[in-house]
Amino acid sequence: MRAARLIKMVLLLQSRPSMTAAELARELEVSERTVTRDAQALSEAGVPVYADRGRAGGYRLVGGYRTRLTGLARSEAEALFLSGVPGALREMGLEDAASAARLKVAAALLPSLRDAPDSAARRFHLDAPAWFQEPKTPALLPVVAQAVWDDRRVTARYRRGAQEVERLLEPYGLVLKAGVWYLCARAADGGSFRTYRIDRFSAVDPLEERFARDSDFDLPGHWAEQAERFARSILSTEVVVRLSPQGVRRLRYAVEPVSARAALSGPGEPDGVGWLTVTVPVESEEVAYAQLTALGAEAEVLAPQSLRERFAADAARLAALYGPAGAA
Repeated sequence: MRAARLIKMVLLLQSRPSMTAAELARELEVSERTVTRDAQALSEAGVPVYADRGRAGGYRLVGGYRTRLTGLARSEAEALFLSGVPGALREMGLEDAASAARLKVAAALLPSLRDAPDSAARRFHLDAPAWFQEPKTPALLPVVAQAVWDDRRVTARYRRGAQEVERLLEPYGLVLKAGVWYLCARAADGGSFRTYRIDRFSAVDPLEERFARDSDFDLPGHWAEQAERFARSILSTEVVVRLSPQGVRRLRYAVEPVSARAALSGPGEPDGVGWLTVTVPVESEEVAYAQLTALGAEAEVLAPQSLRERFAADAARLAALYGPAGAA
């Protein structure tokens, strides 16, 4: 641990003109007294660390000294590609690896480019969780993430409704969608790829045995296919709707994208006044009611009759509320 801390201290000093003991203590997560001892140890080892005394003092490297200890370890290189998602790194237990990788990259940059990492961080941030939700990190996520990095098989217990099943899995990849973590994995007996919610695992035990990764597996492609299939699987109800030209334009903002695409890709031509009759696949009549209400008078529900009657009843209540009688 101390050797890694000493290397990090050298890289910090190499990437900046000078740093105070308090700044180094904060970065290294140690006391200022430990910083003093570490600086003395580096000096005795031949690293020219110089301490400037006084109010504006601090530690710096003398004579443009540069260490050659800038090569990235595998975990650091992998984490560097995820450095734009700090929350995800922290949840997977890779925050320290990413920090070390950024330091090594910064130390290798020319002095004129030293501000590049900070400049990028000030201009880009990814906030993955959805609005109005309190994200919760699954307790087993770091274990699963390590198995993914190591191509290591795991035995896992997974909650499926009221039951729990045990699986021997080959974990291929992780996906963070709207604040929820998913694992894309294949059964160890060579079955098809499936997707699991990490927070539904009750136990995950990595094995010593590693698996040979299928080089044809495409994680983004697999996820897109699974997401599309899931979206279509829950669209078990159809609603026939007559849309005005403005309603046609607004449909994609009111219903699920897959529903809008299915509705507007079918055959059909506008009638004499420009309205288009389409069939919209939806999850249920209740969901359709909530979604199509947003279109107001730009949509007329034709079927099913029960949903049409619900909209008619609402229209009557609105007319009573906003009409001359309601205005009083």
